Amino acid sequence: MASSPNEWADGATVRLDRKDPYLRLQSVTIFVRNLDRSLNFYVDQLGFQLVFDARHQEFAGRRFVTVAPPDGSANLTLAAPEPESEQHKLIGRPTQVTFVTEDVLAKFREWSKRGVRFNFAPRLKRLKYPVQVRNANCADPAAPSGEHTPIWGGVFTRFKDPDGNSFSLVSFDEVTHAVEAQRRAIAERLEAERRAAQELDIAKQVQARLFPQTLPPLKTLEYAGICRQARQVGGDYYDFLDLGSERLGFVIGDISGKGIAAALLMANLQANLRSQCAVAVDQPQRLLRSVNQLFCENTTDGAFATLFFAEYDDAKRRLRYANCGHLAALVLRRDDSLERLESTATVLGVFKKWDCAISETPISPGDILALYTDGITESFNDAGDEFGEERLAATLCRHRGLSSKDLLAAVVDEVRQFSPGEQYDDITLIVAKST
Repeated sequence: MASSPNEWADGATVRLDRKDPYLRLQSVTIFVRNLDRSLNFYVDQLGFQLVFDARHQEFAGRRFVTVAPPDGSANLTLAAPEPESEQHKLIGRPTQVTFVTEDVLAKFREWSKRGVRFNFAPRLKRLKYPVQVRNANCADPAAPSGEHTPIWGGVFTRFKDPDGNSFSLVSFDEVTHAVEAQRRAIAERLEAERRAAQELDIAKQVQARLFPQTLPPLKTLEYAGICRQARQVGGDYYDFLDLGSERLGFVIGDISGKGIAAALLMANLQANLRSQCAVAVDQPQRLLRSVNQLFCENTTDGAFATLFFAEYDDAKRRLRYANCGHLAALVLRRDDSLERLESTATVLGVFKKWDCAISETPISPGDILALYTDGITESFNDAGDEFGEERLAATLCRHRGLSSKDLLAAVVDEVRQFSPGEQYDDITLIVAKST
């Protein structure tokens, strides 16, 4: 019987608690005269599945065939014994094997059309039988000990295989009810999964709209950004903020956690930044202090974000930045030298009393600025090596003649070639080239 709606009536579901070692019936041996003929009967007429068909060297190369009904976990092993053996004498006798179905009459009709021989038409049978009840085995300790007599209600018949081996085919009221309950539970679960997938797809579309949809024009800088999420939604964030006065804000961040929770925090951080960015031109520290305060107030304990915020002055070719616990941004100079823009503050969302320092660096014609998340540098190959900052810098140098958009694609392509397996983290990158 089924112990819950999430477990098959025959107990085929694997237990998750690991209290006891896994144990199931592997197979029951049925002795037959001709394996090919029997195989055709079980597969073609009964609709069983072929599980195993091979010869075993330990048994003088004898062939063994195993078949199984389409549902459940028990198997039948078909064996053709030597004509003079004791096993050969067992062919054509009742097997004491019982198959259970939710509808004996339907199976009787189906198999009869396929030529299966039944001993008699399905019969209805109801019996009362005693069951000993002990308090120790009851969910309710107050339940009385003693016997009770549940009613066994079912339909049964018997059929034979080509060798005359006979089997019982039965249905029980309890099994039918359990199968129906399981069917309803599966239908409900599939519907819930369908709704969850639909909602996740909507969330993906909404989050995609949070990334920059337009690129404010600059005279001295060509730039582009990309985010390839490991899941349908993620916690990486990048943005381009029009700060006015020929200034553009570059933002890249990485939210703690993954999935829906990280995506919600990402949306919260983006909203805070965009709502407060008016003060960024003159007072970037004030902007980031405000963003940190709002992030602390609107998120749970333990949530945080690394953030790199940079303000580029198109007229002065100057980059002012605050690195809030994020990976060092890279400036690849025209002469291929490399400057790393290290942290100037701690992460956002941990400390309510928080401040940051602002640093700056010139961006000269031919320079390349790269902001990225750890989905790039911490991508692993089969040997366990990271892609790393050095490979990223080498890739930027090797493809520096490309446009920013094509350079993004080249970097992501090299990361995917280096780590061709499953993507475990979001891959986010901003590249800006000074013209």
